[in-house]
Amino acid sequence: MAFVLTFLGKGGTGRSTMAIAAAQQSAAQGKRVLLVSQDPTPAFGMLLNTPLSAEPQDIAPNLQAVQLQMTTLLERNWEELKKQEAQYLRTPFFKAVYGQELSVLPGMDSALALNAIREFDASGHYDVIIYDGEGDQTTLRMLGMPEVFSWYTRRFRQVFAESDLGKTLSPFIPPIAAAVLNVNWGGGDLFSQPAGQQMTNMLDQGRAAIADPNRFAAYLVTTADEAAIATAKYLWGSAQQVGVTIGGILLNQSTPSETLQAEFSPLPITSVPSRTASDWQPLMQAMPDFNQVSQVPRPISIHVGDRKVSLFLPGFDKKQVKLTQYGPEVTIEAGDQRRNIFLPPELSGRQVTGAKFQDGYLIISF
Repeated sequence: MAFVLTFLGKGGTGRSTMAIAAAQQSAAQGKRVLLVSQDPTPAFGMLLNTPLSAEPQDIAPNLQAVQLQMTTLLERNWEELKKQEAQYLRTPFFKAVYGQELSVLPGMDSALALNAIREFDASGHYDVIIYDGEGDQTTLRMLGMPEVFSWYTRRFRQVFAESDLGKTLSPFIPPIAAAVLNVNWGGGDLFSQPAGQQMTNMLDQGRAAIADPNRFAAYLVTTADEAAIATAKYLWGSAQQVGVTIGGILLNQSTPSETLQAEFSPLPITSVPSRTASDWQPLMQAMPDFNQVSQVPRPISIHVGDRKVSLFLPGFDKKQVKLTQYGPEVTIEAGDQRRNIFLPPELSGRQVTGAKFQDGYLIISF
């Protein structure tokens, strides 16, 4: 399993430059590194002084790079979908649609990119994968996909099972589905069958990887510009909503002031010099130790014994955070994102008895 690293920040702060320097640093340490760019233009290849393609290619010792091309990924994933359909359905209906004729719809980019990273990780060829994406809310929503889809699966599954429609149809679903699917229906529901279980397992693995700072982390990139700092602070808080651990701040071409250090405390701030021509060595040497990510605050902590859940939401005050409990889970709204907290059995279904906002943490009592 690889360690996946990405960078967040306002456009123009140097995210791509930091991604390249971090990749070169890790490769120089003897790690097998893959640098992934979602930028379809030649700009990223020009930074590397190497034209990139849709397949990983060697650009330096221990270092490969790839430029994601969404039409290629869509075609490849469509063919995989058709294989799955042919495996589970007696009469496949996607076989008459060809991946070569499909166009990329809005929102597909994120799902395709996330799946590509998952496949690169599963290949076992890399120790480190560095992803250079949009670096904003788009990237965070992409990283939150396993959590969000997982919630939709378990929530709508429960709602359907408890509805009159679900209770009426449940006796008929197994024989009908067994007649269509190439599987023996031995009990359970659609989600427990091979195709549904495969999807559930994939989502669970994705959620676990994103939430593990030893598997995944992000760094904020900013300059001394006020708008860039405000954006970085906003993304810091927003990242907590998808369970992403922020490891620190990369301050491009500036020295951190006491005010800046206080705003981002307790995150470490690393001052990074400007790049001169094609000399990446000063930037490589300035990169922080990315293995220290686990020492920063975790996005969420659950204390079953105390019946408390603590969410780290820096950059927001209590007026910007909304807590609701309409269903069996607790919903937190902050940073234009909602997070449904998946509670352990000991707390699941319990009503919230209190909540307070303290030192950047939302502390919920049950």
